[in-house]
This record gives sequence, structure tokens and C-alpha cells, in this order.
Amino acid sequence: MKRILPFIMIAAGASLWGIIGLFVKGLASAGFTSMEIVAIRAVFAVLFLLLIGFVHYRKEMKLHAVGDVRYFLGTGICSIVLFNFCYFTTMSEMSISMAVIFLYTAPAFVTILSFMFLKEKMTINKIIVVIMTMAGCILIAGLALGESQITILGIITGLGSGIGYALYTIFGKFALNRYSPFAVTFFTFVIAAAVLIPITSLWEKITLFRQTDVLLLSVGLGLIPTVLAYILYTKGLEKTEGSTAAVISTVEPVVATIMGILLFNESLVWLQVVGALFIVGSVVVVNLPQKKRKRYAIDEFTQ
Repeated sequence: MKRILPFIMIAAGASLWGIIGLFVKGLASAGFTSMEIVAIRAVFAVLFLLLIGFVHYRKEMKLHAVGDVRYFLGTGICSIVLFNFCYFTTMSEMSISMAVIFLYTAPAFVTILSFMFLKEKMTINKIIVVIMTMAGCILIAGLALGESQITILGIITGLGSGIGYALYTIFGKFALNRYSPFAVTFFTFVIAAAVLIPITSLWEKITLFRQTDVLLLSVGLGLIPTVLAYILYTKGLEKTEGSTAAVISTVEPVVATIMGILLFNESLVWLQVVGALFIVGSVVVVNLPQKKRKRYAIDEFTQ
């Protein structure tokens, strides 16, 4: 049991990411915009991270130098804000399953950006990943534009969510040279919340939080598919190779698709299923054994 427990924790964390659409759809129907929902997620995540930090990680909740803020401006604004806004907008434009499938284009963008900015080598596996991802997007988007579930805006924001997720990995790697995974996550959401609150003027809708369902959805969004998912995933990652964890995490689009079908009457045509398999399969390919890779918990945390 001890041997498979880390695998179970990783799968559980990824599954919690997969149900994020439940909270997003609920808050959207309550009258919140995509950007406001991003702000709600960031604010409630910070509240929970503060509680956890004061109990277990007090020493890690301090900046080593003022100049280090630049790392978290990258993870917080260029990634978290962009990624969540695009991801939640895609959910409003298309089905939850389509949104999470487009999110999984991130490995291809990580491959390209790492080659450009981190000077990482472009291997055969990585080239295959980019090709598989492009093929998957063409099958899902290009051949299905006539369907009501697919929109141009949804495709653009879907790819934007993949880019935003990829940027988290790039900026996160620089930040991890000086900070722990918890510290990076904490400061990332602090910066995101600090930027989003004034931009969205969230206080103007403070009366909506008096509604029990809105408050529960907000608390749930910050806790379940964010903080709790991160804790489970990271704990499992401590005793699991990063490549194995990445493959296990592909349970996320499966859970999202099942939830979309059961709760929101969503459906996928066979061409979209094939495209989805190409994209999810690319995650497996990019993690096929090559050289022993250093594990970065931050690489796998998204959402």
C-alpha cells in the first residue's frame, strides 16, 4: 500500500484539478466574469495558503530580496492571471472537456519556450510532442468549427491557457533556484490577488458573497482544486519520478470529460476524441525515459 500511495495522491490531486469546471460554471452563472473568477480563486487560495504557511512554513513566507519580486510577477501575472483567465473563458465558450484538452497543449509550448529561453536541447521526443499537439488541435478545432460547441474565441483562449500554463514552468524554474515550491506558490498567488482585486473591482460585487451558494463555490474553488490539489500532488511527487507523475496526471482531462458529460450533458464527436488522444498522448511521449530529469514540483502545478 505504501508503494502505491504516492500514485493515489497524484491521481487524487489531478482529479481535483479536473473538477474545477464545476466551480467555474457555478460562479459564472451567479454573475461573475472570467477575470473576476480568477480573482476569487487567487484571493481564497491566498487565505488558505496563509493559514497553512503560519502553521508549517513560516520561515518560507519571506522574500530573500526585494528584487526577487520579478520572479513572482512572472508566475503571478504572466502565467496565473493569463492562464486562469483564458482557461475560464474557454469553459464559458466551449465545453469543460474541450477546455481541459486545450490546456494540455502546455507540454508542447513548454518544449518550444524551454528551447528558446532555457537553452534546453530539442530531442526527437520533444519534436514528436509538438507535432502530436498540433495534429490534436487541428482535429479538435479545424475539423469541428461547424459545431456549436467550438468557437474561434474558445480556440484562441484555449491555446492561451496552454501558453499561460507553460509560462508558469519557465518562470517557476528560475524562482525555484531560490525558493521552495510552497514559497513560489504562495508569492505567486499573493501577486496575482494583489493585481486582480483592483483591476476587477471585485468589492463591487461583495453583496453576492452573502449568498450561501456563491460563498461555498468561492471557498471550494480556492480550497479543493487549488490548495488541496496542490498539497496532494506535491506529497505524492516527493516519492515519485516527475515523468511518472506527469503521466498519471493525465487523469485530469478524463475526470473533466466525465464530469462534463454527466453534469452538463456535454459530448465529444469521434474526431475530437482522436484529437484529445493525440494531445494527452503527447504528455506521455514527452515523459518517456531519456536522461534522468530533476524533479520540479512547480512544473506540474497549475492550476
